[in-house]
Amino acid sequence: MLTTLKTSYTDTRAADLAWALGREPLPALAVLDLELSGAKLQLRLLGASHQVLLEEEGRHCSETVACMPGSSTPLPLGVSKRVGEWEYEFAARVETLTHGSFAGRAQELLALVADHPNGLAGTFPGSPHAFTAMLAQRHEGQVRWRTWHAYPQEGQLVVTRTRLGARMPATL
Repeated sequence: MLTTLKTSYTDTRAADLAWALGREPLPALAVLDLELSGAKLQLRLLGASHQVLLEEEGRHCSETVACMPGSSTPLPLGVSKRVGEWEYEFAARVETLTHGSFAGRAQELLALVADHPNGLAGTFPGSPHAFTAMLAQRHEGQVRWRTWHAYPQEGQLVVTRTRLGARMPATL
């Protein structure tokens, strides 16, 4: 699903993004509710940021990547931790692209997400390459999602990847 977000572009620097687990739902500009093999997943666009809410078998998890005033947790390159009965893995990277490469990559990503049944993307008025996009899937018992946060004025694309699933038993 592709939508034009009814807001001004305010999260204007990739370096301002922060990461948090367990936050309450924040006001969203666009929402996509999904059911992935028993897991209820809500993809939420918060402007140039995102929030994912997951519920499965009475367990809950929320991930927020946004400009959060007062947050002391900048966007990490990677996180691996236990969240209740789940194993949570998060990775982020910043791609810096030339103006021409950025426009092409933006078009490619928006086309990928816009027509995908588990995809949500929002563009900002006045800047066709300023967008946030999310894509979710269920694979081998795990829920996975990827996100893209575009900052065309900096030529930067913040890419995140998350995996959440049952704890794997230790092997000897």
